[in-house]
Amino acid sequence: MEILAECTARAIIHCAAEKIDITDWLFTLKDQEYQSCSVSHIAGGTSLSQDGKRMSINVERIAGNLLVQHYIEEIGERNHCKLTSVSDSVSDLGITKLGITWEIKIVPITANSCEFVNKVLVTSTPEFLAVLKAANIADLEIVKSQMLQNEEAHNNEETPLFAADIHNKVLAVKWN
Repeated sequence: MEILAECTARAIIHCAAEKIDITDWLFTLKDQEYQSCSVSHIAGGTSLSQDGKRMSINVERIAGNLLVQHYIEEIGERNHCKLTSVSDSVSDLGITKLGITWEIKIVPITANSCEFVNKVLVTSTPEFLAVLKAANIADLEIVKSQMLQNEEAHNNEETPLFAADIHNKVLAVKWN
């Protein structure tokens, strides 16, 4: 596996970090709430993996690529959630798979503010490299550069909207 793109976006939330349960937020995020956090978001829901772990299933279109992500919970703490997915990717080049790690954190700043950190790591799969080869794309650096630009734009759009959704749930006293 080769890293294709890695980016982190941050947003300030004006409340104490202790008032947020980031893992509960993710696994109770309604479809419409997910859709409202990016023009690229098509659908979101939850399920369980074959071995019983919680799973966040997201469908989105980034730069013309339709992604179906099957994020399986690896870390599920109140202030830290890490998920991994072997995601389906459908583009003009064909149907393939990408490895994606999604990690979100709540980091205290002051007694009444915290930072929402949204990190995404995209890695290659043998299927992805085969699709590139079949399309006669030999320069992986160009692919990486474009993928990073697309991922950064998407992450920078959704992160403040995710943070706003979290803040609204704090105001509604979602977590104690």
